[in-house]
Amino acid sequence: MGSTFRVFFFALLLLSSLLFMAKARPLDLPKTTASDLLARLKLDEESPDCWSSLIQLQSCTGELIMFFLNGETEIGKSCCLAIRTISHLCWPTMIDALGFTAEESHVIE
Repeated sequence: MGSTFRVFFFALLLLSSLLFMAKARPLDLPKTTASDLLARLKLDEESPDCWSSLIQLQSCTGELIMFFLNGETEIGKSCCLAIRTISHLCWPTMIDALGFTAEESHVIE
């Protein structure tokens, strides 16, 4: 008797969920183009180095943390190049995306 009730309850639950899913409507989201995305991110088409520099800077985070904690100046050449590219060629908020302040970015430079 208990197993029959469970099967009936499960079938009823499945049927009701299928009915709700059948009534769901697709969302009509506006189609975005690459130029819209570039405009929202304040980039131009000639700045792909910003993304690669940001990825490089994220991989250097350990070195940068040790720099601020211990005052070590052992930051690698690729990290320095990424910092310079971001601070001089890319939009200013990229450093903020990693949680560094403007003062910290000047100290790193």
